[in-house]
Amino acid sequence: MSGGVPSRSSAMRRIVRGPRPEAVPALVGRACALVGVLDIAAGVFPRFRHSRMHAIAEVLPGALGPFAAALSLSTGVLLLLLAHGLKRRKRRAWRAAVALLPAGAVAQFVYRHSIVGALISVALLLPLLRHRDEFAALPDPRSRWRALANFVLMGAGSLVLGLVIVSVHPDRTIGDPSVADRLTHVMYGLFGFEGPVDYQGNTSWTVAFSLGALGWITAITTIYLAFRPEHPAAQLTEEDESRLRALLDKHGSRDSLGHFALRRDKAVVFSPSGKAAVTYRVVSGVMLASGDPIGDVEAWPGAIERFMDEAKAHSWTPAVMGCSETGGEVWTRETGLDALELGDEAVVDVADFSLAGRAMRNVRQMVKRIERAGYETRVRRIRDLGEAELERIRRAAEDWRGTDTERGFSMALGRIGDPRDGDCLIATAHKTDDEPGEYGDLKAILHFVPWGTDGASLDLMRRDRSADPGMNELLIVAALQAAPKFGITRVSLNFAMFRSALARGEKIGAGPVLRAWRGLLVFLSRWFQIESLYKFNAKFQPRWEPRFVVYRASGDLPRIGFAAMQAEGFVDLALPLPRFLRRRTPARRPCSHGLAERDVKAA
Repeated sequence: MSGGVPSRSSAMRRIVRGPRPEAVPALVGRACALVGVLDIAAGVFPRFRHSRMHAIAEVLPGALGPFAAALSLSTGVLLLLLAHGLKRRKRRAWRAAVALLPAGAVAQFVYRHSIVGALISVALLLPLLRHRDEFAALPDPRSRWRALANFVLMGAGSLVLGLVIVSVHPDRTIGDPSVADRLTHVMYGLFGFEGPVDYQGNTSWTVAFSLGALGWITAITTIYLAFRPEHPAAQLTEEDESRLRALLDKHGSRDSLGHFALRRDKAVVFSPSGKAAVTYRVVSGVMLASGDPIGDVEAWPGAIERFMDEAKAHSWTPAVMGCSETGGEVWTRETGLDALELGDEAVVDVADFSLAGRAMRNVRQMVKRIERAGYETRVRRIRDLGEAELERIRRAAEDWRGTDTERGFSMALGRIGDPRDGDCLIATAHKTDDEPGEYGDLKAILHFVPWGTDGASLDLMRRDRSADPGMNELLIVAALQAAPKFGITRVSLNFAMFRSALARGEKIGAGPVLRAWRGLLVFLSRWFQIESLYKFNAKFQPRWEPRFVVYRASGDLPRIGFAAMQAEGFVDLALPLPRFLRRRTPARRPCSHGLAERDVKAA
């Protein structure tokens, strides 16, 4: 790579030349959101319609003659729905806004004979047409779940807004209806029927039209999302997988996370020469890559450029999770993105590993105790296992999972026993019981993926909950001791997030800010195992390799963090089927690279 690699400090430096969101789409999106709020307020609150604010709102798209309340409400909701898509430069959102504004102009003239209102609509339309090239982003991956989510969210919002509409006319309401009566009136009104609440004068029509408009918007948007053409999340094709495996055969020893690029729920972009690639998944509008690019370092810039072009084409937020120091330097240099140290990867050099010495006393005592209890270990390549044993291991790994959902993205392969993964290493613990369980004498599993020809990277750890504590230590030690037989000289264990902050914060002399930061991390460890993973990894005296997150702007970090939590399985926004209805697909299920909470506590 010409020009060399910049220093580590430059990876931390903000470089202004990187891509930034365009100003026009952002302004147009904010304007649509503001117009939407004003139209909703004009349609809901009667006093607002006679205030000075209404003098502005009445000439905006949606305030149309005698149907002002209902049309302002519906148009406002639609504009609010379009605002986010316009900010992200989505072509379909632009088309919808371009169609909506002329309709508003025609309505202004036909119903209110308002030339000013029509001119305002045209004035808002002109920037959209002038900057149409700015709105060229392609659709996101999507599924039918979006329709269900829209129905739930819009339905809930319509109920809340409907209660406001029913309740803001106290002077016109006949009697004193209860909350239950008002809620019943809203439910009836959303479906176009009269409810139990009565009003004086034309207020009944205003409320009825407003509730009916909310019901129609909910129904129409849900039907549209349910029947529009699907754009499913991209999957790794067999051809892509073959090309990635060829790159890993040549350059797989560079990054311990390289083999995880073969997850089949990832997509891939290749450099123009085909000598490098970047794999990714799109989550909540974030184009999330993991680890370093695959292949020849000289060709990394070409793959990174393709990645950034794809992100721009769809208006996705680009981000990289868990890249190495070299990878972070190349990403920041080629794109102008920023890098932030995320944590450290624990790597054990097999030649230096030994159970002797005071530092290994706890691990040594635990392993000896478990061996005396009658446990034995076996370390083998996947190709050396029979199909019957592999199937038993797959079922055990799924049933012993510590959470309802699988976890893992950047450091998990997502399958066990695939014929193409014959080089993967598996360590199992066995104990003969008087009453064998469903999986015979199998008690615990560790699965490792190849790291080049001389390394292995931990994929998942699973154990029978009835087994003695310490299964993970036992199997890690067994794998490290058996590693030379397989030509393995280095083993990557778990990733310890914010390890350096935890390590420095507990030392004498740590400042108040560092101690407070460590205290927050310890508190968060109750849910995310931050401290427990660090302490577990530290037992094996590893060397620590820093890993980084690469991002575009500081304002994107919360969104990237949430997308990463979704990808890793800590946040699940989908509605899962009951466990007994789920189909078992062990060859494609994502698996955890970390420890189950029970395993960490037992360790």
